[in-house]
Amino acid sequence: MTRPFGLAALAVAGALALAGCGGSSTSSSSGAAAAPGYGGGTAGASTGSTAASVVSTKTSSLGTFLVDGQGRTLYLWDADHGPRSTCTAACAQAWPPLTTTGAPKASGAVKSSLLGTATRADGSREVTYAGHPLYTYAGDTRPGQVTGEGSNSFGAPWWTVTTAGRALQGQPM
Repeated sequence: MTRPFGLAALAVAGALALAGCGGSSTSSSSGAAAAPGYGGGTAGASTGSTAASVVSTKTSSLGTFLVDGQGRTLYLWDADHGPRSTCTAACAQAWPPLTTTGAPKASGAVKSSLLGTATRADGSREVTYAGHPLYTYAGDTRPGQVTGEGSNSFGAPWWTVTTAGRALQGQPM
């Protein structure tokens, strides 16, 4: 009697341990960790969604740039060369990668032919646009905010992304 109970307890403990070790960059509509002010979750939260990431556009005084399905501004990092991300650990906490479990979807003026994915070091699939890995910024607390524009954190500048897949390179805000 103690052996079956012990095995059941071990199975429950194992399941709880696995649940506590979840990934850090998947959310329901964008695949990126939710920043405060985005209706749920904290940086590093995971919902385990199977939905594909949506990439859309927003127009502001900066111009037209890419946003995720929740309206969060998407950035590229000058330190990345090619589609594979070099932003990990503390960098990925401040600049959560836009990840997906399905094929990314284009909306608005986004060109679906420029969307792709690349496998990150942790095995997750990051959304790319025109060959650039895409990130949100933990400092942006509301849709369309661009506080990361022109930031030079983790050794290279961060830029909002145009529909052509280039750095917008507007004025730092």
